[in-house]
Amino acid sequence: PASEADRKALIIPTGPVDVRETASLMFVQAISSAQERVWIASPYFVPDEAVLKALELADLRGVDVRILIPDEPDHMLVYLAAFTFVDELAHTGIGFYRYAGGFLHQKVVLVDNHISVVGTANLDNRSLRLNFEVSTLVVDPEFAAEVAEMLETDFARSRKMQAEEFRQKPRWFQFAARAA
Repeated sequence: PASEADRKALIIPTGPVDVRETASLMFVQAISSAQERVWIASPYFVPDEAVLKALELADLRGVDVRILIPDEPDHMLVYLAAFTFVDELAHTGIGFYRYAGGFLHQKVVLVDNHISVVGTANLDNRSLRLNFEVSTLVVDPEFAAEVAEMLETDFARSRKMQAEEFRQKPRWFQFAARAA
């Protein structure tokens, strides 16, 4: 049922016909605006350079940065490719979690205690540049609290990846991940 609350929401359609790379800009702005936390759940983690740098800068600001990705792949290429990006950020304090409760397909961003983004955009090149996507940005502490509770439950069903995990994989796996 629809809430009676007066909530501020912005519908953000994105796609390949946009004059700007709207999806990438949305993620960069959300990450860059975080002061306390930015928690991201996405089935695919193959971000562009701007998103990678925004994540790194948020970590340097002392923001609690967590990325939740599936432990069970539905597309082997993006599953493998994610390992290289996790490895690229291994020197940071960013927490990477592998969801173990089945396939994770939600696309959610939580910024601090008041901003939530829920939609169809993944953190991969197809969503950032090639696909038509739609996201809803909600500015509301109550809604953000519900999203935080949902993500905390998901983190509890996940395992935190270790920084050296990728480098401990067999050479063939590392090669396949880099090729992906």
